[in-house]
Amino acid sequence: MVALSPLLLGLVLFQGIRIKAAPIAPVDSEHLSGVGRFWHVSDLHLDPTYHVTDVRTDVCSSSKGFPALNPGIFGDYLCDSPYQLILSAFQHMKTLAPQPEFMIWTGDSPPHVPAGKLSTDLVIQVMRNMTQTIREYFPDIRVYPALGNHDYWPQDQLPTSTNEIYQAAARLWEPWLKPEALDTLREGGFYSQLVQPKLRLVGLNTILYYSPNKVTMNMSDPAGQFQWLQNILETSAQNMEKVIVIGHVPVGYLPYVKNTTAIREVYHERLVKIFRDYCAIISGHFYGHTHRDSIMVLLDELGMPVNSMFVTPAVTPIKSFSEPYSNNPAFRMYLYDRQDYGMLDIWQYYMNLTEANEEKRADWKLEYKMTEAFRLKDIQPHSLFKLARSFEIDQSIEFQKYFQHYMVSYDDGIICDGECKLAQHVSKTTALTNFNLVAALPG
Repeated sequence: MVALSPLLLGLVLFQGIRIKAAPIAPVDSEHLSGVGRFWHVSDLHLDPTYHVTDVRTDVCSSSKGFPALNPGIFGDYLCDSPYQLILSAFQHMKTLAPQPEFMIWTGDSPPHVPAGKLSTDLVIQVMRNMTQTIREYFPDIRVYPALGNHDYWPQDQLPTSTNEIYQAAARLWEPWLKPEALDTLREGGFYSQLVQPKLRLVGLNTILYYSPNKVTMNMSDPAGQFQWLQNILETSAQNMEKVIVIGHVPVGYLPYVKNTTAIREVYHERLVKIFRDYCAIISGHFYGHTHRDSIMVLLDELGMPVNSMFVTPAVTPIKSFSEPYSNNPAFRMYLYDRQDYGMLDIWQYYMNLTEANEEKRADWKLEYKMTEAFRLKDIQPHSLFKLARSFEIDQSIEFQKYFQHYMVSYDDGIICDGECKLAQHVSKTTALTNFNLVAALPG
């Protein structure tokens, strides 16, 4: 297995490289002045050791010794992202028009490798490489990042006070964030910033609430983020601002296991209560982490849909050796109403990794427009809740379509029923403060 090295990481961001992509058409010929757009990219997971070799166990450190399945220039389903894959994604995003006003980037730059193959310095180097790459391709738009559980060493153990990585993130992201946002980022890994007139972004450090984080166990309010969040939302309500919430680990139930949240239940209850209290000003929630394409709907105490929660799929295609399926690399664009900041649509782009490797060409395509794919008016809570109810029908064609998007068109022959469907789609009424959630509607 090839070890990560400072030298390799230092060289991975070389200048001037471009990946030739297939000819594509612009996003849309008509650009309505009332429609805004923003990018969402997540889970890049750069593996600088990735290289194509006949020795399949040596292709990438992220396969953890398992032989790669079918490695090519753009990666392998048992490996994290080679640099060429990440470059091709950003290059394709750059060609699409009209360009969105801003980008959200919900974390996880380093690869999935054993703890001994990383260090604080290596994690910072990978974060620096990915930040510089994004700035090279998008010098004229602001990017709003969130820290992921792999953006720290040891992974998952993000602390409640300032440290080398929070400070490094603030230095790297200074071109995008204002001084007051950088102050809280340095101290606790979270921040807030006005991104449009009357539209505020709240960048949460949800790793403070992540179940494997031993540092925060038994703390009532890690880093004071709950109180800070409540204060920010209350001020936004008084100022008649709308809010979008971003983070890495999502709120809600995981789509691949029943009745399980990624966030500790005590923290989950607290977040749900805050989000319910301020649901009127929250336009949407945006997360990463699971690597799959899913959507959730937050319901109030009466069971009425009040917020849409979106989980974008990953750029990395990695899966574990025992998993039956993976995801193709993907990124997405959100469309929103410029007047009230209501969410209108998702346009998702993907690369068929197998075909791209065979053709040695980064052929990114539009996978779907959500309103067209599911005949929706928009992607606001009531529309998504109605869609979720349609999934309850036996052998629902809409649900199977949804599951194919969950895998980012990985394999249309895989059918999700029985326990798989129960994990994917179920109305939850549990002890979590009577938190009713339509779990994981993969876009």
